[in-house]
Amino acid sequence: MSNIECFWEYPPCAEFLQGLASFARLVLFDKRGTGLSDRVAFLPGLETRIDDVRAVLAAVGSTRAVLCGYSEGGPMCALYAATYPSQTAGLVMIGSYAARAWRADAPWGRTRQQLDAFCARCEADWGAPIAIEQIMPGAAADPAARQWWGRFLRMSASPAAVVALNRMNHEIDVRPVLPAVHCPALVLHARDDTQVDVRCGRELSALLPGARYVELEGPDHIPFGGERLRVLGEIETFVRALGAPAEPERVLATVLFSDIVGSTERAIELGDRGWRDLLARHHRVVRELLPRFRGREIDTAGDGFFATFDGPARAVRCAAQLIDAMAPLGLRLRIGVHTGECETVGGKVAGIAVHIGARIAAAAQPGQVLVSSTVKDLVAGSGLRFLERGPTPLKGLPEAWQLYALEPGSAG
Repeated sequence: MSNIECFWEYPPCAEFLQGLASFARLVLFDKRGTGLSDRVAFLPGLETRIDDVRAVLAAVGSTRAVLCGYSEGGPMCALYAATYPSQTAGLVMIGSYAARAWRADAPWGRTRQQLDAFCARCEADWGAPIAIEQIMPGAAADPAARQWWGRFLRMSASPAAVVALNRMNHEIDVRPVLPAVHCPALVLHARDDTQVDVRCGRELSALLPGARYVELEGPDHIPFGGERLRVLGEIETFVRALGAPAEPERVLATVLFSDIVGSTERAIELGDRGWRDLLARHHRVVRELLPRFRGREIDTAGDGFFATFDGPARAVRCAAQLIDAMAPLGLRLRIGVHTGECETVGGKVAGIAVHIGARIAAAAQPGQVLVSSTVKDLVAGSGLRFLERGPTPLKGLPEAWQLYALEPGSAG
C-alpha cells in the first residue's frame, strides 16, 4: 500500500524521490484500493495490478520503463517484466522477495502464525505507527517520524484492506517465472532487514538471470532510510548503464490447451456431416470466448485448441466458461493451463512450457480445468479456488508435477 500525497510530507522520503527524479522521469502510483486510488470491494490480484501498471504507463505516454518494486511490489514488477519484455528497460527490486511464506527450504519465511498475529494487530491498532520498528527502525524513536508513519498508514488503506493485502501477498510465489526475466536487474536488500529477511533478497537475485545484487548496511526496510543516498547511487548507476533494448524472443505466457472428450465416438455416432457441423459450432464458440479474455488462438488441431493469454487468471476463467459453453452442444472438454517462458517466432509460440500445457490437458478429467502449481501461485487474490490433485506424472517429462483442479463455481 502507499499514498503518493503522504510520501512528500516526510522529508527523507521526499529527498529520495527528488533524487530519483534528478536523473530519470519518475512515475508513481497508488495500487488499486490503496492511497489516492479508488477503494474497491475486492482487492485485485497480481494480474489486475499488472493491467493497472500498463494503464498508468499508457496514460503518461511511457512505452518503456525501468520498473522499481519495493517490498511486495517486487513480485508484481518481476511478473510484468517477464510478460511484457519489450516495455521493460530494467528491473530494480528493493527489500523484496520471490516468495514470502515459510517453506522447508526457506525457514526464514513468514509463518502462518506470524501472519495471523500481524493481521490481528492491524485490526486492533490500525492508526498507530504499527511495525515502524521493523520497517524503519532507524527513525522509530523520532516522534515526528512516528506521527507521519501512523498518518501514512491511515491514509493508505483501511484495516480490512491491509489484512486482505497481507493474506493475498502471503500466497504469492513468483519463483517459477523469474528465469523468464531477461532485462537487466538490480536487487538491493538491507543485511539486517527484520521485515523481509535478507535471505529473501539473496534468493531473489540468484533466481533472476544476471542480476546484480547489492547488500546494504543497516536494518531499514524502506528505501528512503539511512542508506537512501547509497540506494539512489546504485539505481542511478544502473539506469545510466542501460543500453539499447534487444528485440525479445522469449516472453512469459499462459498457455491453454483444450480437447473434446470422446470425439471419435461422437463422430461415429453423428456421421461425417453431423460431426463437421458440431465441430464448426464448437470452434465458433471457442473463437467468440477467447477475445473476451484477451486470449489469442495459436493453433487448432482436429478438435483441440491451443491459445495463449497474458495472464493466468484470465486463462482459467476463459477455460471455465468454455467448459460451461459446451454443455448446450452436448460436448465435454478437458482443459490444461500452464504459465511459463515461451519462444515467439513468426507469430508462433513454442518451448517446453507449451509441451507442459499440452500434457496437463491430457491429464485432465472430462469437464475439468487442470492447472500447474505455477498458475495456482500466480492467481492468489483472484477468488479462484483449486482442489489439490497431487503429484501427477506427465508423459515425456522426467518428474511428476503438482497439479490442481479448478473448483467448480469459483470462476464466477
